[in-house]
Amino acid sequence: MQRPQRSPIILCVFPAGPSGGNPCPVVLDASGMDAGDMRALAAVHGHESGFVLPPEDPTSADFRFRFFVPEQEMEMCGQATLGTAWLLRARGQASGATLRIETLSGPLRAIFMADGAVEITQPPGRMDEVTDVGAVLAALGLAEAELRPDVAVLNASTNRVKTLVPLADLARLHALRPDPARARAACEAIGSTGLYPYAEGEHGAVHAQQFPRSSGYPKDAVTGIAAAALFYGLGPPEAGVLVRQGEAMGRPSEIRVRCDPDGPGRRLGGHVEVMS
Repeated sequence: MQRPQRSPIILCVFPAGPSGGNPCPVVLDASGMDAGDMRALAAVHGHESGFVLPPEDPTSADFRFRFFVPEQEMEMCGQATLGTAWLLRARGQASGATLRIETLSGPLRAIFMADGAVEITQPPGRMDEVTDVGAVLAALGLAEAELRPDVAVLNASTNRVKTLVPLADLARLHALRPDPARARAACEAIGSTGLYPYAEGEHGAVHAQQFPRSSGYPKDAVTGIAAAALFYGLGPPEAGVLVRQGEAMGRPSEIRVRCDPDGPGRRLGGHVEVMS
């Protein structure tokens, strides 16, 4: 039987300037596609990809989303969720103020903001201190003296575990060029899906880079799930946090994370554009 062919719409999610944000392929009707088809499409495009399906329980959700990177399916993807919800809204398939979504990680909501941005809900976070940071520092090419002395290295998550590495110097953050194999080994040793070094910048922004464990590419221009985890590692700040990522790649990106006024979790949000 011939496999269904789907042409995705390519979005740019979380842009904060020219060439910014992360490309995100979205298939608005993935009915008939199996996991192999979806992973193959993600591999062709080389980015996190979103796929829209009918909900398994129409009484509690409007759509079901699946997410793939070139190497595997993900239970949750912040940028693909946000981008896919935005696209459904732009195409007239989501007319309300919110959208109820099923994912492998559980139900969530997308909230459409007056300025055109979208926010998605995330569950409460969890944190654990990484007591042996040797493998993490070696993977990133850092000395312990380059870390902030007042902040611990943490494994934090709202969905997937990210390792938050606090750097004292912003320029040093942008200069990081870790070896992907060593980064993967360090993540596997501490039960993480990505190293997320960060440093504080001007005007309250926090700057970060992400080096994923097994996505099929060495680093991300923007990572919503990691930004949500970082929110917890920072306190969390009552006023929320602005996370800037992708600057070292020439792809400036911006994510906002704040407390969810309607629940115990958090919301991460940003803007979306159509690339093609």
